[in-house]
Order: sequence, then structure tokens, then C-alpha cells
Amino acid sequence: MNEGTAVARDVPLPTPGAPEKAAIRSMFDRIAPRYDLLNRLLSAGTDVRWRRACVDTLEMRAGGRVVDLCTGTADLLIEVLRQDPEARGIGVDLSSAMLARGSRKLEQGGLGGRGRLASGDAERLPLRDGLFDGALVSFGIRNVGNVEAAFREVFRVLKPGGRFVILEFSMPTGLLGRAYRFYFGRLLPWIGGLVSGDRGAYAYLPASVERFPSPAAFAALLEAAGFVFLRRRPLTGGIAYLYRGDKGA
Repeated sequence: MNEGTAVARDVPLPTPGAPEKAAIRSMFDRIAPRYDLLNRLLSAGTDVRWRRACVDTLEMRAGGRVVDLCTGTADLLIEVLRQDPEARGIGVDLSSAMLARGSRKLEQGGLGGRGRLASGDAERLPLRDGLFDGALVSFGIRNVGNVEAAFREVFRVLKPGGRFVILEFSMPTGLLGRAYRFYFGRLLPWIGGLVSGDRGAYAYLPASVERFPSPAAFAALLEAAGFVFLRRRPLTGGIAYLYRGDKGA
């Protein structure tokens, strides 16, 4: 047992389905050094294609302004800025360690002039009303304690006609679902713990997905927040889902 694993076992983990802000911040601060590596490793690179699909679904006008919630190390924001050399955006996250790594990636990619990161809570965005053409979040909405509050905040900061796109894990059904549950529940925590030194954080991941609303129920939450023209699309056999909602003009 390495020291990182021993320490990780002594710290509180978020409650799946009802995550606490302090525990989320602490968990992501701990796993930040190996976060990008594990994303690529555990998904066999599929997460890169999923994020591209997320940005494509945004269909934002050239030169638009975007906010990326739960930005982590800013992969999604970076994809937006790479696809549109005129776009500008901001990423918001609770974890200072993740933001530090994301900031370095923006600067190293020559994107620091168009993208910036800020410490903030998705339930109380430190942003003005009606400022953004689009909003995104990838694999982060499960880690928000009050999803309805986050949706209201996104609705507030979007311009009329703005779009909100969410990329999130789901649980597929059938034979794929059984195989995926074995991988997700048994192998992923073991690999994640081995590489990161924090098995608990990678056990939280499948537990939080298990408690996440069904695609239909999640889309209903978006509708209740005022979003229209709702769409949802499964990716990779339903391992992940893309959700889209617009703020009416």
C-alpha cells in the first residue's frame, strides 16, 4: 500500500447522489495530478471523441462566448477554443488544483488570451446575467449537489436563444450493460486507485453514476428549469448521453 492510498482512505468522500461541496473539492484536488492520464486510460481515449461531440452539439455562432461548468482541467473549454479561433470562454470549478492544471494547458496551447478559468460554484455562478451564447458541462453535473439550482444559474447567464449542452455518463442496458457494470464497478476503481493512489475517488465514480437520474428524468429537470427544444442522444451504446436544451428567444 502506498502513502497516497493510505491518506485517501482517511479523508471523507462525497455522498453519491448528494455530493457535498467540500468533499468534491477535496477529492478533485487529490486526484488532479493523474486526472487527465486516467481519463484517457480508463476510456481508451473515447472521452476525447465524446467531448468533440459535445462541442459540435453546441452549434454556437462563430466568435461566441461560452461558459464551461465543472471545467476540471479545461479539456472541454480548450476544445471549444480550438474549433473556433474567434470564440472566447470561461471555465468554472471548485477545485483549485484542477484549475491550476487547466490554466497551464490553456497557456501552453496559446489559448490564454481567449479562455480563462475561475473558482466558482455551479449553483451560484460568479457571472452576469445574459452574458453567454452557450454553456457546457462534461461529466461534472453528477458532482453538483443541487442540480436544479445549477440549471437555473445556467439559464440566467445565457443570452436569449443560447444553448446548454451536457455530457454525462449513463448505465447501458442488456449485455453491454452487464459487461460495463463489471468494468465500472470492479476494474475501474482498481485501475484508478493504482494510478492515482486514491481508490475511493474512483469507487465514487460508478456509485454516483448508479444514482444519477435516468435520461428521461434528467431531461425533465432541464425542461422544468425553462429550457426548450430538448434533445438527448446516447453515445457508445448508452455509456454516455448528450443532452441539449435552449433558452427561448
